[in-house]
Amino acid sequence: MGGESLTEFELLVMLAAIRLGRDQAYTVTIAEDIRRRTGRAVRRSTAFTALKRLEERGLISSRKGEPHPDRGGRPPRLVAVEARGREAVREATRAIDAMVGELSLEDA
Repeated sequence: MGGESLTEFELLVMLAAIRLGRDQAYTVTIAEDIRRRTGRAVRRSTAFTALKRLEERGLISSRKGEPHPDRGGRPPRLVAVEARGREAVREATRAIDAMVGELSLEDA
């Protein structure tokens, strides 16, 4: 361990981006995926800020997609998780697994 550390929200954003794939992952779909899977309301601006930070750190990259009629013809900024980002996700999930281990959360 010892690579990039991710906040809980950054981890959720990265997992959503991986799940959605490079042709479907952008701010709106990532926020919606997190909301649908976790029940947490996610502001698009919060997801956008996290994506910007992750890109500045080289964990994701982005590119303009094809224009969407439902977006007033504007293209979405599509996200791809880079190799460093995937490694950061692996490290974060390993750390969570190690901490949870055989811990009984029923009595916590």
